[in-house]
Amino acid sequence: MPKIRCSSARAGARVLRLAPALAFAALAAGCGSDSQGPLQGYAEGEFVYVASPYAGTLEMLAVARGQEVAAGATLFVLDHRAEQAAADATAARIRVAEARLANLAEGRRVAELDVIRAQAESAATALRLSRTQLDQNKRLRADGFVSQGRLDEAQAAYDRDVARLAEAQAQLRVAQQSIGRKPELESARADIEAARADLAQAKVRVEQKTGVATVAGLVQDTYFRVGESVPAGSPVVSLLPPQGVKVKFFVPEATVGTLRAGQAVTVSCSGCGAPVAARITYLSPQAEYTPPVIYSRESKARLVFMVEARPVVAADAARLRPGQPVEVVPGAS
Repeated sequence: MPKIRCSSARAGARVLRLAPALAFAALAAGCGSDSQGPLQGYAEGEFVYVASPYAGTLEMLAVARGQEVAAGATLFVLDHRAEQAAADATAARIRVAEARLANLAEGRRVAELDVIRAQAESAATALRLSRTQLDQNKRLRADGFVSQGRLDEAQAAYDRDVARLAEAQAQLRVAQQSIGRKPELESARADIEAARADLAQAKVRVEQKTGVATVAGLVQDTYFRVGESVPAGSPVVSLLPPQGVKVKFFVPEATVGTLRAGQAVTVSCSGCGAPVAARITYLSPQAEYTPPVIYSRESKARLVFMVEARPVVAADAARLRPGQPVEVVPGAS
């Protein structure tokens, strides 16, 4: 932070005789600043909190604090016996609905179809006989050997057998069709779709009882022990991904205009080794008083602007610990 020094004792005497507001303006006008030194700040972490939307007893905790985990790794498992039972029941309901649809979609049983086919064959045989008799009676009537009544009887027998064969064939076609009507079939199909949707939902509930790392990172903390009851939505594990580490530092009002988003900065801290290259990602539009964490006599009661920067290389982020004090030196804008 730059230090303001009075240019002369005479200027300081004039300032003391002014009102407080005018005194600050005169002090700013009659004072200069020395060279820009390192800016004070601290590292901060943006944690990923992994929770289950459903309550349950913690059955397994697969990680410990300080452990590195990969994306997709299992972090914890809550008791999911009730959800699994619901999924199994829904799967059984699907099988029942599918069996009902298959039954409605099928025709008569094989034995019934055999009976109807035999009746149709018998009707066809009787029709052939009636046809032969009718032809014979027509010839005999033409030669005058039979009466018209005998011919009429033969014609009636033939017409009867034609109707019987048509009836048998119609019964066979009906027997081969599904026994369920169209609305019944549509209802059965809708029941299957609804049961499948319920099963998908039940499976999601089972899956959500298992906490999975959505990002790779460091296990920052665990909040429950095995056997404890976990409320719905309560974090069980917090992760700190490399991209979640950032630096917050504070810039005097007089120099904040020299910084830009994307500008390179160099971050240093005790025990960090080589300086960490970072880039500014955010500049606060509002001024604030110097935070107590970097309080000093020189910076007391000064207005500063908060600036955020993130390491350029993800591996360098592991050298910064949340809460650790750092010094930042801006590069060329």
